[in-house]
Amino acid sequence: MNTISSDIQPKKHYEILDGLRGVAAILVVAFHIFESHSGGNRFIQIINHGYLAVDFFFLLSGFVVAYAYDDRWGNMTQWEFYKRRLIRLQPMVILGMIIGALLYYFQASDILFPQIAGMEVWKVILTMIIGFTLLPIPPSMEIRGWGEMHPLNGPAWSLFFEYIANILYALFFRRFSNKVLTFFVVIFAGLLINYTVFGPKGDVIGGWSLNLEQMNVGFTRLLFPFFAGVSLCRLGKLIHLKNAFWICTILITIVLALPRFGDENSLWINGLYESFCIILVFPLIVAIGAGGHIKSEFSNKICKLLGDISYPIYITHYPLIYWYTAWVVDKKVSLKEGYPFGIALLFASILLAYLCLKLYDEPVRKWLQNKFQKKRAA
Repeated sequence: MNTISSDIQPKKHYEILDGLRGVAAILVVAFHIFESHSGGNRFIQIINHGYLAVDFFFLLSGFVVAYAYDDRWGNMTQWEFYKRRLIRLQPMVILGMIIGALLYYFQASDILFPQIAGMEVWKVILTMIIGFTLLPIPPSMEIRGWGEMHPLNGPAWSLFFEYIANILYALFFRRFSNKVLTFFVVIFAGLLINYTVFGPKGDVIGGWSLNLEQMNVGFTRLLFPFFAGVSLCRLGKLIHLKNAFWICTILITIVLALPRFGDENSLWINGLYESFCIILVFPLIVAIGAGGHIKSEFSNKICKLLGDISYPIYITHYPLIYWYTAWVVDKKVSLKEGYPFGIALLFASILLAYLCLKLYDEPVRKWLQNKFQKKRAA
């Protein structure tokens, strides 16, 4: 009879943090829409720093994981922790890969993706099945031409690193004292500053390819924010402000929307900005969000809806972006010409996410949770 973790009860959600996750996810979609029209020029990109939402997600995740599990290890095994995280994240990973496979041939482009039209179906299916596991695909098996570890659904790279962070937390970091954890967080902050300020690009863009350079970027982006989130939760230094959700929404929007700083000859300026945001501003936003309270029923409903659809938006929108980007590049569509379609894509991404949530993610997770509970009680 397995009674381990039978007394674990769900904790309350930080509603504001849920809402902020949704705000950031919608800004990611908007960022990718504008990116389609930028011609790859980061210096003219509108919503220029939208990619920093990933670093914000990592910090949020570290905070929430520590809050949910730090005090439960006496009643929970590592395997049960992994099962809980898999139940939370993996169903939408699988659906995101399926959507990516279904839309793959619609994304054919003579300019961007010339290999799609002649790609064998079995290779797409194999890529999808491997994608179900989140194991990265080597460049030799890549079927799009962008070198992505998950070419059917690019943003899945961050879930790959999310799982690595969860494993590191369960194996090592949960055992560390606050002093030891702080020591590592400071080291990770130094690595981040070294890469952004003194590195070759002046930004944290990258992490989605299976090669040494991109894996270095991925780990640099992961380690500080995730474990800074764990540390922030443990320290409990929250900030209590009125209208915390709207204050944080304005802050995260400004951070992600500001133009790139400096130019090709002063990349370090932008790197300094990004380090400042990840190391100081994002923890500040999370501290305000976690310390705030929602009194308005309207704001509470907004935060719940945004939180519910945040992950489905993030993990399902990019197959639509591939499609949109191919159309923009092949037809040479300007932003002025394409913005109505971009707005439609934004709303389509939100609608798709909501449908995935209600028709698939919530029912599947409920079924898995019920099955998991029955096995524990057996």
